[in-house]
Amino acid sequence: MTLSGPFHEKLTLVLKALSMSRGRLAAELGVDKSLVGRWASGGVTPSAHNLENLTRVIARHCVGFTMLDWDRDLAGVADLLGVAAPANGHGPGLHDDPNALPLPVLEMSRLTTERRGHAYEGFWRTTRPSVMMPGRFFHDHGMIRRADNGLLSFKVGGAGLLFDGWLLPAEGQLFAILFDTVGQTPIFVIWNGVPLSKASFLDGIVMAAALNAARTPSAYPIVMERIGDLTGDRAADDATCAELLARDPLAPEGSIPEDLKHHLIRDIGPAAATAGLGEMFLLAPITSTLSRGETIGGRLVG
Repeated sequence: MTLSGPFHEKLTLVLKALSMSRGRLAAELGVDKSLVGRWASGGVTPSAHNLENLTRVIARHCVGFTMLDWDRDLAGVADLLGVAAPANGHGPGLHDDPNALPLPVLEMSRLTTERRGHAYEGFWRTTRPSVMMPGRFFHDHGMIRRADNGLLSFKVGGAGLLFDGWLLPAEGQLFAILFDTVGQTPIFVIWNGVPLSKASFLDGIVMAAALNAARTPSAYPIVMERIGDLTGDRAADDATCAELLARDPLAPEGSIPEDLKHHLIRDIGPAAATAGLGEMFLLAPITSTLSRGETIGGRLVG
C-alpha cells in the first residue's frame, strides 16, 4: 500500500491522541522500543508485516481503525481520532503543545537516550562557584534517571534549593533545561559528554539568572561527579534522592581542591588571552575537558 503523507507524523498524532507511550506500543507489538522510536522520528517506515500488527494494536484502542486509514492525510487521521489536526500539516511541536519542547529536539534526544542514556543515569554531585559569595562554592546533589517519556529526568539541589528538568543528549554533549523553584526562572547547562559506557565526571557551563536583586544574567563553569548508581527500585532510589536533596549545598571553606578551583574560577577576556593566562571567552573546550567515563567494571577509563 502507498502511504499518503509522512507516516511518522500520523503515528505521532495517533500515539498522542491515544495517550500511548512508545514504550507501551513497543510492548504491545513485541518489538524493541528503539524501532518504534525510528518509526516515530521518520528514520524508517514499518514493513508490511509490522504495519499490519501496528494497525491491529491501534484498532484495539480505536475501534474501526484499519490499514486503509493510514492512507488518509494528517487532517483525515486527526478527524478519525476526534482530535485537532496539527497546524500547517506539521507534527506537534513547541507552538502546538505549551508543555513540550520542539519535536525535533525531543525525537533526537529520545533516540540518543535510547542508545546512551544509561551512561548518565545515577546519583550525582555538582560543584559550582557562588555568584553571590565570591570565593565560596556550592554542591548540588541529585539524580539522573530515565523517565517514562524516554527522556532523562534531571533533579538536583539542596536544603530548599531545587533545580528540576531534563537532560537532553545530542552530538556528544548534554543539554540540561532546568527550572529553579526558588528563583522561579529557567537554568541552562551544557555538559561535555563521554564516549564510554558509564560517565563518572562531567564538566560544562551554566547559564542562569543570579539570585541577586537585579537577577543578573550569569555564566560560569560547573562540574558534576557520580556518587552512586541507581538500584532499579524506583521507590528506594526516590528515597535516596530525597536524602541527597536535603543536604547543605554550601561547601566547607578549604574543601575544594586547588586544581578544581582553577578550573571553576578562570581568567577570561582580552587581557587574559593576550597574556596567555586564559581565554577570550568563557569556554568548555573538549580539548581540555574534565569529563570522563569508564566501561562497566571499570577496566577502561577515559
